[in-house]
Amino acid sequence: MMQMLQNGRIEILTDEVRTADTDNPRGYLELEAVKNIQHDASWLPNARGKAFKMISLLLYQLPPTEKYRILFMERDLDEVLTSQHTMLQHMNRTPAPQAKMRESFQIHLEHLNDWLKQRADMTMLKIPYRNLIEQPDDYATQIGDFLGHALNEPEMTKAIDPSLYRNRGRESERLDPCSILTSP
Repeated sequence: MMQMLQNGRIEILTDEVRTADTDNPRGYLELEAVKNIQHDASWLPNARGKAFKMISLLLYQLPPTEKYRILFMERDLDEVLTSQHTMLQHMNRTPAPQAKMRESFQIHLEHLNDWLKQRADMTMLKIPYRNLIEQPDDYATQIGDFLGHALNEPEMTKAIDPSLYRNRGRESERLDPCSILTSP
């Protein structure tokens, strides 16, 4: 999603601290400051009109002083767990038991959806990961409409590389990082 936004001519906030690797050969396009938002959100006003990547657990830390448009990537939980397991193995770290992680993610998603309904400062477009891979043209248009920007949709679709969709699962509950664009 971040590469799609970048190709569409949305400025991406990234510090390139986390670089490309085997698990993500195109890079992560993350901003380390996002991980510390609970303690320091001073960078957020400078993010207006730009996009940054954030895991859904950190959405709760976004202050109500801004308006947010959230592109929420929905992905099959089995795919997420498989992907995380593989990534942790590459880092020589032991993953948590998948059944416990699945249960935690499901509870998190239920709470998050309820909580988001109460946040007038946040609007969200859910994007099914699998569908995005299969129909990038349709989603490029939806994203542009949702963000209220004239985006370079043909370039956005070029960011999609189906060969990088390596951890496929069944269609079910989902959780994945969000791309957030703050209103100008």
